[in-house]
Amino acid sequence: MNEPLFVIPLWADLIAVGLGGVQGALFASGFQGERRLDLLGVAIIGIMMGMGGGLIRDLLLNVAPATLQSNWYLVTATLAALVGMLLAGIFHRLNAAIVGLDAVVIGLFGAFGTGKALALGLPVVPAVFVGVCSAVGGGILRDMMMGIPVAIMHVGSLYAVAAGAGCAVLAGAHALGAPIVIASIAGIAVTTVIRLLAVVFDISLPEQRALHRRKVAIETSTIPIIKP
Repeated sequence: MNEPLFVIPLWADLIAVGLGGVQGALFASGFQGERRLDLLGVAIIGIMMGMGGGLIRDLLLNVAPATLQSNWYLVTATLAALVGMLLAGIFHRLNAAIVGLDAVVIGLFGAFGTGKALALGLPVVPAVFVGVCSAVGGGILRDMMMGIPVAIMHVGSLYAVAAGAGCAVLAGAHALGAPIVIASIAGIAVTTVIRLLAVVFDISLPEQRALHRRKVAIETSTIPIIKP
């Protein structure tokens, strides 16, 4: 018997969207000079951060975008972005709290994406992929709109990796018989912890250039060096 269609509670989805909107505003507040944004620009970035992940998730799953089925998504993302811009100074002083919220948001979007994909019958690996795309989708759209390098493609704290680990835990726990809600909580917790540890201890994946140099060093270690 198939599991009932996974329904994301509206309040939970709006919390994730609102936090994404605030993050978008804080990101926008860092631009100066010709790149500085006005109210409309901040609102657009907030909408992309808050709704982008859900839009990408539903497009991959070939279902009607949930964020376009209610008035509250656009309103929440826009208001959250404007509040974030007006209170940017206060938020920046609460940097530790913002980092924690950022980690939770990644976990929420990843869990929503993976859970919905599993409920629609996708295998585990594609479901995890959908979850990761949902978690990082807003950031990718933000960077593309601003014409800057996509953050997850470059060296930095574990972002997509944290989302992937949490989504994998969710999918694995569900495959072992755990209820989707319990599995989702476990996945969110894993993503949050990995992301926070990565930020606190400055952990990142090895740099491609470093790997290349290491390989060259190994290959040339047996070559004798003749000194004059």
